[in-house]
Amino acid sequence: MIFRMLNITDTDSLIELIFTILTIIGSLLIMRHNWKRYSVLFLMSAAVSVILCYVFVETGLYSFPIRLLPSLSPMPITTIIAVFSFFVLLGVRFSPAMWAWKIPFYWVMVHVGMLGETLALHKTELIHYVKFWDVWDSYTWWWIYLLVFEWVGGMVIPAESRKSMHHEWLQYGRLGWFLLHFILILTIFLGGFYLGRVSK
Repeated sequence: MIFRMLNITDTDSLIELIFTILTIIGSLLIMRHNWKRYSVLFLMSAAVSVILCYVFVETGLYSFPIRLLPSLSPMPITTIIAVFSFFVLLGVRFSPAMWAWKIPFYWVMVHVGMLGETLALHKTELIHYVKFWDVWDSYTWWWIYLLVFEWVGGMVIPAESRKSMHHEWLQYGRLGWFLLHFILILTIFLGGFYLGRVSK
C-alpha cells in the first residue's frame, strides 16, 4: 500500500527517497546506544520539525512541489522527520562537552545543512522559496533548531550515552581544525556564489 502512495517518477523524488533512507539509517545507528532516550529525542525533534514546517508552508513562506507522499501532506513529512531528527541526534551524540566548542561544531553542521538546502533549491524542484523567505531565514532557523535541541538533548541524553568530540581535536594544527575550516570556507564561498547569482 505504501509503495503505491510513493511518488517516485523522476530524479528529484529519487534523491529525496535516498536521503530519507540514509538519514533514517543514521538515526538508528545513533539510537542503538540508548534506544529509550534517543527515541524520545527523535520523537521530540520530529514533532517540532513537522509543526514548524507546516506553519511555514501554510503561511506561504515556501512550498514543496515534489513529495514522496503527495496525498498525505503539503510537505515531505517523512523526509523532514528523517533529515532534521538525524541532524539533532548527530549533534547531541558527538558535539563537544564545552559550549565554547559546541558553536564551531554546530557552525559546520548548519553550513552542511544549508548547502544541501541551497542545492535542493536551485538544482531540483524539491523546495521553492515563496514570499518573504530567503536563504538567510533558513540559515537562522537551522541555528535556532539545532542549538535548542542541543540544550534539550543535554537534559534527555545522559553523558555516558554521548560520545562528545574532544575539544583538542578542534584546536589549531589538528585534523578537526583543518576539516572545520575547509568546510566553512567552502560553504561560505558557495554562499557568496549563490548571493552573486540571485542579486543579478
